[in-house]
Amino acid sequence: MFDTHVNLHGEPFSEDLDEVLARARGAGISRFLAICDRFDNFPAVLAIAKSHDDIWCSAGVHPHHAKDFRDLTIEDLSDAAALSEVVAIGETGLDFYYGHSSEEDQVNSLRKHIHVARDTGLPLILHTRDADDLMADILEQEFEAGPFRPLLHCYTGGADLAQRALALGAYVSVSGILSFKSARDVRAVIADVPMDRIILETDCPYLAPVPMRGRRNEPAYLQYVAEALANLKDMPVDDAKQITEENSLRLFSKVTDT
Repeated sequence: MFDTHVNLHGEPFSEDLDEVLARARGAGISRFLAICDRFDNFPAVLAIAKSHDDIWCSAGVHPHHAKDFRDLTIEDLSDAAALSEVVAIGETGLDFYYGHSSEEDQVNSLRKHIHVARDTGLPLILHTRDADDLMADILEQEFEAGPFRPLLHCYTGGADLAQRALALGAYVSVSGILSFKSARDVRAVIADVPMDRIILETDCPYLAPVPMRGRRNEPAYLQYVAEALANLKDMPVDDAKQITEENSLRLFSKVTDT
């Protein structure tokens, strides 16, 4: 399996990262994508990727932090994207639930990331919360300037954004949320996403899946995300693993070239 969204550079894994990775590999995780949340954390994220042959990374700024990186340039992101370890742009997006950054700052940051994703051909990792309509509008507007490859990460949004993004060739990633008893609406949306557009992630250390809820999430728990998807799609879990791994390698094509 390929855990396509792990947050490894922060305090939750500062004491036992090697043990966490060993458990994950023992559980069948063969590739990891370490995510950059703030551009000043990029050196730490990159260092993790450089230290492990089975870890790659992204470059970007989470929408929460858009206000802190107004001066981030397209050139900054492009230079990072040129590194062999960097296989995706983001995570970027829009989050109006918390509103840690203004709408203007978030939109400006998102458009810079889209520009680089278009120029480099790397996938664009998108976080969206309480911003479905604007996100869909921006994606469609930007596609008119030239295609890029969106990924709706840890998707919990509505059917409209999902379907509008899928029409642009987007992929959708599912996390432990898919296993939550309360996530009926999420399951309903994912049920209508074709299997050839779905990938798996843990988003660790957050969102541990059932039966690990309440614990620090780890990549080793990706098995339970695969099981939740298999149950939803009424297919053997091994088939769900194989299809989502193939999808991940197709989306993050630079991984197979590295």
